[in-house]
Amino acid sequence: MGESGSSNKKDAANAVKLAALRLFSERGVDGVTVREIADLAGHKNHGSVAYYFGSKEALVRAIVEDGAKIIDERRLAMLDKLEAGGRKPTVREVIDAIIYPSVDVMGEGDEDCYLRLTQILHLTHQELFESAVGNRYNVGYQRCLALLRELMPPMPRELASQRLVFVGTYIAQILAARLTALADKSRPHTIWPSDRTLRHLSKTAAAIAMAPVEEV
Repeated sequence: MGESGSSNKKDAANAVKLAALRLFSERGVDGVTVREIADLAGHKNHGSVAYYFGSKEALVRAIVEDGAKIIDERRLAMLDKLEAGGRKPTVREVIDAIIYPSVDVMGEGDEDCYLRLTQILHLTHQELFESAVGNRYNVGYQRCLALLRELMPPMPRELASQRLVFVGTYIAQILAARLTALADKSRPHTIWPSDRTLRHLSKTAAAIAMAPVEEV
């Protein structure tokens, strides 16, 4: 196959992935047929999902892997930039490196789709999600946690580990609440779409990380 043919095949496969991402994020994996995916992708051949990916499950895996890789690469790039010249990042900067790489993942102007899909998969296909991602695209996140350990107030390691779980869970839950609100098109939202919301999330997550250590 020539270079042009290979490029066309890649473009066609990407169209299938983007169509599937949008449909899955709206209705869940089980609520979408391969025929609907092919139609939205503009493919007359309804066997395109099987042709390019083998199965719907393999298509889900490909989408999850693509997004996880993008997030990890963005996070690592942010951290590299922050640490350039030997400067240690601030807590807020590290928290930003956790939050912002997961926004507008596929660059299609609809930041909700990939995060909505991961949220759905956590609820309905947890094993599929975990097996698709594994620990391959977790390098940036683990690097963020290591930096936070260095920056947080001195405390027993077990307590520090618990606090990092609190920070990660808090960020994930607020982002999930934001997605739920934005998915509701029945009324306008004045708070959730604003970038100020993400900045406030970063500030409050940093406050959790840096809270004074007391007897618990």
